[in-house]
Parts: sequence; structure tokens; C-alpha cells
Amino acid sequence: MSEPKTADEPEENVGILNSNSFDPAALDSLTGELHDLVARRSVLGPCYRLFYHKPLHLVRGRGTRLFDADGTEYLDMYNNIPSIGHSNPVVTEAVTRQLGLINTHTRYVHENILDYAEELLATMPAALDCIMFMCSGSEANDLAVRCAQLYSGGEGIIVTSEAYHGNTALISGFSPSIGHDVPMSRTMRMIPSPDTYRLGTDDIGEWMCGRISEQIADMRRHGIEFAGVLLDSIFSSDGVVPGRAGFLKPVVDLVHAEGGVYIADEVQPGFCRTGKAFWGFARHGIEPDIVTMGKPMANGIPCSAMAIKSEVLDAFAERNPYFNTFAGNPVAMAAARAVLHYMQDNDLLAHVDRIGDALVAELERIAAAHPVLGDIRGTGLFVGVDIVRPGTTEPDRALAVRLIEQLRENRVLISLCGATGSILKIRPPLVFDEEDLAFFADALERSLTQLGA
Repeated sequence: MSEPKTADEPEENVGILNSNSFDPAALDSLTGELHDLVARRSVLGPCYRLFYHKPLHLVRGRGTRLFDADGTEYLDMYNNIPSIGHSNPVVTEAVTRQLGLINTHTRYVHENILDYAEELLATMPAALDCIMFMCSGSEANDLAVRCAQLYSGGEGIIVTSEAYHGNTALISGFSPSIGHDVPMSRTMRMIPSPDTYRLGTDDIGEWMCGRISEQIADMRRHGIEFAGVLLDSIFSSDGVVPGRAGFLKPVVDLVHAEGGVYIADEVQPGFCRTGKAFWGFARHGIEPDIVTMGKPMANGIPCSAMAIKSEVLDAFAERNPYFNTFAGNPVAMAAARAVLHYMQDNDLLAHVDRIGDALVAELERIAAAHPVLGDIRGTGLFVGVDIVRPGTTEPDRALAVRLIEQLRENRVLISLCGATGSILKIRPPLVFDEEDLAFFADALERSLTQLGA
């Protein structure tokens, strides 16, 4: 096993799991119950990672706030999975009510899955007329790739160079951001991250088309037929790249012209997250062939889905029955339906749009006094901030790691993304409000001042 890199050793592709993880060799620096709990985690094996140089023992959550075992309150600026807030009572009530009745699988008829399927598809283009349910985004992307390959007759899938799409055997081969020691699929090709901060182009869509065309040509030269692209609509792990609305339109057109399938991975940008549209892809005015989504749809209850055009699904369904034992179970469907209704009843999309603009404005105000905050880009409650050496676009990973550790000391939880792990990934629960924004802005300014940045 290779030695972990320190924050002072920036490198390409630090991996999303290692961007600010606890070093197990530092176990003896911990004391009391925290030391004992972390030590006991050896039973889980060495693959798991913990956030922060001093791990957190969280015991309770409500809305945007989390509480540790000592009662210390933290503002959660990172967790997208509890999309409508930690321990939202509407989800608790829906799950509890259904658990008191029945929880079984999709080989029996039940109205929950049908009601939710119809309501969810109503938020999408009419051509996306079928939906299937799984338990995780990884499973949804796995099935989506298999459907794309059978429909297109090809195998080759194109992703971005820092993409994360899941951890099944198939999908980990299309998820380069897991880390450079994880083997990639021989039928996968990567294009560089669409880094709008450093590429120096005003037409990111045209740039992406050029890179995709190069990779399709390379596939064919190696005897691999193109099947499609798998793209996160906001390029979350690549560093959060919302870009100008609409820049993905020529990409969809190119993919279709080349006989491929466009898969929109909406696990992170979907469900009101971008503020401009219910789906990240809808912000670009495009119609994917397949849309995948994950646990934010049910506020953390294991639930995911693949919406798909029936003609694309038919190629898979002709020879492949699909059964995922407790995917689409009545309890998960009750949770997901409660989330969807909460979003609609509370006009969460408009709220996210408004508070997201205020968040970016506050970040820009703070950056004027702290030039280590480089490019600030976001839409809705999904914002990326490059941490740089002042006066340059050069990433400063060491400072980025120190900053998120200092923010933790000031009771804000946040994380990093991007090739060098130097981009703040700001992605709070969607119920984030003005009080939370004031708390975050104060903590960020204090943290930067304390670090002399």
C-alpha cells in the first residue's frame, strides 16, 4: 500500500476519498471515547475513510445543523444527501407510517411505486417515459451504461477526467476521481475537466465537442465502438463547473450524431440543487436519453432511479429481466414521495435560486479582502471556490486543507474537490437560509483571518 500524500504535496487526482481524510497512523493523537471508537473501526477494514484530521462523532441532526457527542453544533455546508434537511419530519412520518403497514419488493403490486414514478416523470421531458428503481446511484449508473451499450451496439463510454459515478465493478472503471490506483475500464475514455477558470475559452461546449470527437476517434482506432457519454450536469467532482446555461446542447447533438446515448448523472445536480431548474440537465435545455439519480431523492433512505426513453430501454429489456430485491420498496417510495412533495409544496426551487445568489454575492464580497479565494462559480446551492496563490490561478492545496480544518474549528463542515483537492465544494442541504448564510460568512472570514490568508 502506497504512503498517503500530505497536504503539502499537491498532485493530480488526489481522489475524492483522500482530499481531507484522517490518517490512521495518527490514532494516538486522539483521546477518550473518540480514540476508542476510531480504534474499533479496524473491524471495518482499511478501505473506509474518515473526514478531518480529528474525526467527528456526530449523533444528531436537524435541518442544516449537526451535533456531536459533546453537544457542539455545526453548520453542514456539504451534505447533499439530506436534501430537505437532516431528520426532516415529513420524511420521518412518511417512513414510519409505511413501516407500520408493509415493506416488500416490486414483484407484488403496490401503489407507492406507481404514484411516485408518475409524479417524478412529470418533472422530466415527455420522451423520458420509463423509470426503474435501485438503491444507490452506483446501481443506477451501472444499469444506465448497460442499457446504453445494448441500445447503441457499442461499448465505449466517455467521462471527464475527475468524474465520480459510483463504485460497482463496472462503474468504478468510469470513475477516475476515486484515485489513480483504481483500474479504469479499457472501453472508457476521458476528456479533461471543463475547467472554465483556466481553459481560456468562451465556448466550453465547442471545446468539449472537440475533445469528445478526439476520444471517439481514438476508440474506433482501437476497435471500440462508441456507446455514449456519462456526464454529471455540473461536473461536481471535477471542481463544480456550472458554466453558461446551454453549453451542453452541442454535446448532446454530437453524441446523437455519432450514434451514442447521452446519460445525465443527476445524483448531485438534480432535485432543485442548481436553483435554475428542477434538474441540472434542464438548466441547459437538453433532453438526455437516460437520467440517473440517487439518495438525495429520498433524503438519505437508500433509493435511486434511472429514467429512460422506452426505445433505449427496450434493447436491454428484450433479453434481460431486472430485479433488485428491495429497490422501489414501499418505504423508500414513501420517503422519496415525501421529499418531492416537500420541494413542490415549499417552492424549494425558487428558494434555492434566491439564497444561492446571495451565497455567491457573500463569497465575492469576502474574496475582495482575501484573494486566496480565486474563481467563485455556482448556481443555486452548488458552488465551487478555487483556493489559489494570490495573483495567480495556481491551486494551493495545502491552504485549502488548512482552511477546511479551520472552518471545522469554527463549526462549519465543508469539503474539497477537483484534481488537486483545492476547490471548496459548497453544497448544503436545500433548506439553507439567511441565518445559515450569516453563520457561514462569519466563520469563513474568521477562518481566513486566523490563517493569515
